[in-house]
Amino acid sequence: MALSIIVCIKQVPDPEHFSKISLDPATGNILREGVPTVINPLDRHALEEALRLKEKFSGAVVVLTMGPLQAKEALETALAMGADEAVLLCDPGFAGADTLATAFTLSLAMKKVGFDLVLCGDETIDSGTGQVGPQLAEFLNVPHVAHATALQFPSEHELVARCALERGHLKVAVALPAVVAVAKGINEPRLPTVLGIMTAMQKGVALWDCGTLGADPGVCGAAASPTRVVGVFESRADRKREILTGAPEEAVKKAVARLRELGVM
Repeated sequence: MALSIIVCIKQVPDPEHFSKISLDPATGNILREGVPTVINPLDRHALEEALRLKEKFSGAVVVLTMGPLQAKEALETALAMGADEAVLLCDPGFAGADTLATAFTLSLAMKKVGFDLVLCGDETIDSGTGQVGPQLAEFLNVPHVAHATALQFPSEHELVARCALERGHLKVAVALPAVVAVAKGINEPRLPTVLGIMTAMQKGVALWDCGTLGADPGVCGAAASPTRVVGVFESRADRKREILTGAPEEAVKKAVARLRELGVM
């Protein structure tokens, strides 16, 4: 069987440079200037799974993201990994979108592309809400599965996902088309090859705006977002510290005595 797969990815700040991130106190938005960016780690797992499914069943993989022109870099990396097409939703009308407005805009693009399966990461490292996957499924009116660590296809019309739970796992069967959010343990993402990078340059990235989607700017971006950042603050925990000196055995005895004195033991 041939599968038409859409993979949602997001360009996020590189976790190795999180210490450089700051927030705009007025808007609450992340200030990304000077901070390197990468594909959201869990989205790389989603893309890898899509590529493996294409290699197994044939079909096509389209990567999709919404963001500024800079997000083309993430899509080009996805193309270099093996994706067939890439679409960037880029329009001033998309700016300031919360998860609901983001999912709605992405769903418009997905309906335009057509799909059997939508894959995305469980959550992104810059917000961690885990909301876009389920919201996408609602807008697309298809089943949704989260925390997937393995996928099987008993037939052309059914998917069985193994989903991670806190103390085990759950197997869920859904009819296609469907939206699946994957967890880290599902695979090990590949790296782009030299040939893949050269091929990506030939594929290019399609730019879609509100007009392409046939969407009024009033139903996208900040204008359509029911949630907003109303305040930003830095959380600090001031703790009392004590240093105990001496041989290890002596220091342990001092520590136990001190903890008992404080009522902890």
